[in-house]
Amino acid sequence: MGDGTAPALNRSRETRAATQSGYLMLLVWLVLFGIAIWAAVTNIQGETVDWNWKWGVAVASGIVGTLILCGFYLINPNEAAAIQLFGSYKGTDRESGLRWVLPWLTRKKIAVRANNVISDKIKVNDLRGNPIEMAAQVVWRVTDTAQALFDVDDYKEFVLAQIEAAVRAIGSRYPYDDHTHDEITLRGNHDEVGVELRKALIERLDVAGITVDECGLTHLAYAPEIAGAMLRRQQAEAVVAARAKLVEGAVSMVEMALQQLSEKQVVDLDDERRAAMVSNLMVVLCGERDTQPVVNAGSLY
Repeated sequence: MGDGTAPALNRSRETRAATQSGYLMLLVWLVLFGIAIWAAVTNIQGETVDWNWKWGVAVASGIVGTLILCGFYLINPNEAAAIQLFGSYKGTDRESGLRWVLPWLTRKKIAVRANNVISDKIKVNDLRGNPIEMAAQVVWRVTDTAQALFDVDDYKEFVLAQIEAAVRAIGSRYPYDDHTHDEITLRGNHDEVGVELRKALIERLDVAGITVDECGLTHLAYAPEIAGAMLRRQQAEAVVAARAKLVEGAVSMVEMALQQLSEKQVVDLDDERRAAMVSNLMVVLCGERDTQPVVNAGSLY
């Protein structure tokens, strides 16, 4: 009996295929085609002395020429062709242009250019359990054609599945927002989150021979069922933060005013008058409406 563990994946590795320039083989095919035409024409014209020999040359040239013709294929820029012999991988050809390989070898083309994918919006629970909607934009490309073709079932579907898994993992690792700015958040730290997402995707897509050039979030919002409540919470947090900043500034200004009045001996204030001035200044500095002056004709006492 086994130990219950799955066998390790036999990972493929891209190698260079033994292929030829198609232009050289095209010249050889043209020569053979010319020989076959010459032998056939001379026999048709009635030269019976070497009739069998020339027909043999024509047939042989035609067969070889047909085999050569079956070996031509084209590779566009930023494209590759995986060469196989009866299912066995024999290497990858990345040279663009007209190429040639032995006709019994099969060619499977694969694009190695950059691909841009924008994932669907998915619902994720952030670090604090709040349901949010996320979507990402990812630029990826194939770096190892053997792994992309033979180590995963469908490398394009594999990329989409891993993007969704990585977005879910990153979304649950950070909170959506933090008004105190004490920690990394999804909304406030796009660059840091993008770096983490790219690192996670590179690790996940390595098995398929795919790398990620750049990525980032394209959509980030609270889920509709809590969007209204979270908006009110954000507004309340913003009001509290603004009030705290306002009070902090007002206290500093009152302290500065009392200090300058005392240093310049503008007025001598006892504890009661100092308390009254502090109260008046705080009302003026922290009030939401414009203050109205009141003329006091009497005495404070």
